[in-house]
Amino acid sequence: MTPRAPDPLVLYGETFHSRLLLGTSRYPSPAVLQSAIEVSQPCMLTASLRRQSAQTQEHGQSFWQLLKAFNIPVLPNTAGCHSIQEVMATAQMAREVFETPWIKLELIGDDYTLQPDTLNLVQAATLLIQEGFKVLPYCTEDLVLCQKLVDAGCQAVMPWAAPIGTGKGPVNPYAMRMLRDRLKVPMIVDAGLGKPSHACQVMEWGYDGVLLNTAVALAQDPVVMAGAFAGATQAGRDAWLAGAMLEQDSAQPSTPVMGTPFWHQP
Repeated sequence: MTPRAPDPLVLYGETFHSRLLLGTSRYPSPAVLQSAIEVSQPCMLTASLRRQSAQTQEHGQSFWQLLKAFNIPVLPNTAGCHSIQEVMATAQMAREVFETPWIKLELIGDDYTLQPDTLNLVQAATLLIQEGFKVLPYCTEDLVLCQKLVDAGCQAVMPWAAPIGTGKGPVNPYAMRMLRDRLKVPMIVDAGLGKPSHACQVMEWGYDGVLLNTAVALAQDPVVMAGAFAGATQAGRDAWLAGAMLEQDSAQPSTPVMGTPFWHQP
């Protein structure tokens, strides 16, 4: 077999060994979270400063210690923010707590669907980049919005496949495939994936990675599911690199006719 060529994920000039990012909330226990991380070996762990801070101080400190023990880069997010002011304050606190310039930008515009505030997202990203953050914006699959985020200085974008936590998989394949074809920056599918086959599918389309939380945390066996997603993500990447055959409108013989005995010839 031909040895696998190096194929790291590159974000803001930094290389990562995996193309799977894993959220850290809603797991049955810290032990299950730890096992899921060990099995899936994600390149980053996402964490919400606002949601963790709402818990007791003792629990919050133990959570930070747990994340540090994994020795995996942490991607803080601005989950729960509904204004640019909230985003900036949360990001600045997260940078101090986690000692990292990385930030997953979430600016929510609708509480029911948790859809991003597409009207203010670009401005929020611009301000964060001016403050020295490495911004990974959670956004919709809208081409114009994603292009404006790139123009603002985002070196990667994270479109959703479906609303957060729904597990529906890609609900707008046409828009997602067009987005992948048009933009040349790294793109990570964030939100809406529910099955490993969903992750494999978007990776086959050429997306650079997937970010998961609910699909793993709320599975009947989160540890096994974490491993399944890791395998599916890599399989989809391999398939995209290999280049899938073109679809045909009619059946094509897989066995050549040449060399067939004459009595089988038509």
